[in-house]
Amino acid sequence: MADEDPAISVCFEVSIDDDSLGVFNSCEGLGCEFVLEQREEGGNNSMVWQLPTRMKYTNVKLTRPIGADSAKLTKWFAGMVNGVKPTTMVISAKSRFDEKVAEWSLVGVVPVRWTGPSLNFDTVKVATETLEVAHHGILPPG
Repeated sequence: MADEDPAISVCFEVSIDDDSLGVFNSCEGLGCEFVLEQREEGGNNSMVWQLPTRMKYTNVKLTRPIGADSAKLTKWFAGMVNGVKPTTMVISAKSRFDEKVAEWSLVGVVPVRWTGPSLNFDTVKVATETLEVAHHGILPPG
């Protein structure tokens, strides 16, 4: 029965303006929230008004083991040496059968940080890289 559960994702395929950045095995930070402004009404001591003002999007962090696709990140960053141009990023959650479970299109994506592996011969662990991006919103599917 677990094989038929569409909510189980194994990896995240990522592209920037239709150019693939490869597959990541961790995706954190997909989300948004309303920034609330509190207003106290004179003479009304029983409550404080919570007024939504704007929507705020959290940064997204994508992590994977380093490999052949790591060069795609280097190429993307090298292309921004003369200035950063906001782009569109598509993150597709894939099942172990390579079926798309869900997809998010982020608009106005700019890179925040790339973190490479910690290289230490004393500790044997998988060498990973992390890409962190900021964005201005999530486009509706379709």
